[in-house]
Amino acid sequence: MGGKQSLGLPPGTGPHQVACTDVMVGLKRKSCFFRLYYPCLPHERTEQPLWIPEYQYFRGLAEFLNLNSRWWAALINIAYGSCKVPVSWNGPFKSTGSKFPLIIFSHGLGAFRTLYSSVCMEMASRGFLVAAVEHRDRSASATYFYKAESLGSDCPQAPLEKEWIAFQKMQAGQKEFHLRNSQVHQRANECVRVLGLMRDIDSGKTVTNILHSGFELSALKNSIDLDKVAIMGHSFGGATALLALIKDDLFKCAVALDAWMFPVRDDLYCKIRKPVLFINTEKFQTLASVTKMKRLSSRNSQTKIITILGSVHQSQTDFTFLVGALLSKVFESRGTIDPFVGLEVNNQASLAFLQKHLDLKEEFHQWNDLLEGIGKHVIPEAPFVQSSL
Repeated sequence: MGGKQSLGLPPGTGPHQVACTDVMVGLKRKSCFFRLYYPCLPHERTEQPLWIPEYQYFRGLAEFLNLNSRWWAALINIAYGSCKVPVSWNGPFKSTGSKFPLIIFSHGLGAFRTLYSSVCMEMASRGFLVAAVEHRDRSASATYFYKAESLGSDCPQAPLEKEWIAFQKMQAGQKEFHLRNSQVHQRANECVRVLGLMRDIDSGKTVTNILHSGFELSALKNSIDLDKVAIMGHSFGGATALLALIKDDLFKCAVALDAWMFPVRDDLYCKIRKPVLFINTEKFQTLASVTKMKRLSSRNSQTKIITILGSVHQSQTDFTFLVGALLSKVFESRGTIDPFVGLEVNNQASLAFLQKHLDLKEEFHQWNDLLEGIGKHVIPEAPFVQSSL
């Protein structure tokens, strides 16, 4: 991986080819919305999805970054509008006769369901189903839902109207913890709802995808291993993953990528009893945040904290592979570590942890040393607090 330097998302390196589809079930804001990555069969005609699927997301990213959306949305669109994800769009599901473990993925503040495609693709190529949730708590830079048009709301064939939800900025005098704590609970509840939906799909219940993407969810019947379910998330999504462990016992463990610990109330930490892998970057965490992580690791020897050297907060997102000189300073998306090496370390540590706590019969244990912070690009704990904690 380390020798590649061209701009573009890296495909998964596992034995499975990967496909994805978008799923939205239900109307209004409480509908479930996620991108599903899954192992697929090889096939001749392969369409690849756009990385950022609609122009409104470009506008949302610009507004989230406090940039002039009129000009910057167009500029980001020029830079990324033709970028595609190296997976098969709605490709045929690879039914193997056995069930696949499931990961629910939660995005960070200002992100949305497609911005972690590199991580999700790798997990799917290694034999996971990955449901990347798009949150409706106004922490996404943009998202949308469908509602029945007012004149036809009682008609099952009524045309649907798309309604966009913008990112919610902090207002003067507003207490951030109150907002973020409310959001993190909504986010965790959305992850739990997606898990419930995947349970319904596995059982064979009829689940209607109102996006009509071309992929039949019924193909997943009896293919989801609900005894092997993990929650994963980046930044705000890391905090979401912690809270989801409390809300649904089907989640066996969590992988928190550079978790933003601020939104979780202090009195909830004692309720988190499942193992957590904290994979931190070198440039984001604070003493207060790592102290909270250590509260969990002190109670559970299976909870691990490691730091990837030379990494920054965006090193765990797709932007680290896609920025050139023009936008790298805007997104602060590259550290000193080669992005491909950083992704490799991130994924290998995650896979080793998931094998252990989901009882997988794979070869991911070969990377167990990473969980102890042993390796060229990792250290245990966090570099700036080692001597004081």
